[in-house]
Amino acid sequence: MDLGLDGNAVLCTAASSGLGFASAEAFARDGADVAICGRDEERLADAREQLQDAGDGAVLAVQADITDKADLEGFVDETVAEFGGLDHLVTSAGGPPSGPFLDMDDEDWQDAYDLLVMSVVRATRAAYPHLEAGDGGTIVNITSRSVQEVIDGLVLSNSVRRAVIGLMKTQAREFAPDVRVNAVLPGAHETSRIEELIEQSVERGEFDSYDEGRDDWSEGVPLERVGDPQELGEAVAWLSSDAASYVNGAALPVDGGSLRS
Repeated sequence: MDLGLDGNAVLCTAASSGLGFASAEAFARDGADVAICGRDEERLADAREQLQDAGDGAVLAVQADITDKADLEGFVDETVAEFGGLDHLVTSAGGPPSGPFLDMDDEDWQDAYDLLVMSVVRATRAAYPHLEAGDGGTIVNITSRSVQEVIDGLVLSNSVRRAVIGLMKTQAREFAPDVRVNAVLPGAHETSRIEELIEQSVERGEFDSYDEGRDDWSEGVPLERVGDPQELGEAVAWLSSDAASYVNGAALPVDGGSLRS
């Protein structure tokens, strides 16, 4: 499906791998100019090469830490200078440490807030003037299904990510009609992180094979499988396109129907 994103300028944070990369790749396949950032130089270079192969648009890869204010603002500035403007912002972040409430200290909570919330605040603050100056900018925040239904052992994600939804809902009203703001709530997708966790489980003897471990991740999902990261990426690209021009302030689950609430 042609989403009409050819020639658009897109900035995706924390997109050298995982769902951030899948989103960037979806834009690249549609012909957009894509900027990504990440901390790992080697992984960033691999991601840049893959994005260049995915489409005809330009690709910018910047080494940056999204918890560092100067890094994040510099990434936005470099993107705008390279592409001559900015049409779409996609915010992504890795997950905070897992564990129950009593295992988390103040530093864990502060780090999670910086990673999951302040990275979105700072990226949006830096990008907004450029989004507003265009013909209809968009912001999509990649969060988690945990913002709607808590997941055992993920107290930081369950709690802190919900602030991003409150922020998104507020911005959707404040920024309209010039900039639309939405979020996606992914369930389990077969990213490199999940692949790593499954392989570790196999090594510990919890499963006899990778396929058995993957099947365990799909337990409770009505579609009886984990997601392909490309499916999440396509949802993000669609929300950013004119095909979703009347979608604003939405929190879209992309989880195979596993949410019950």
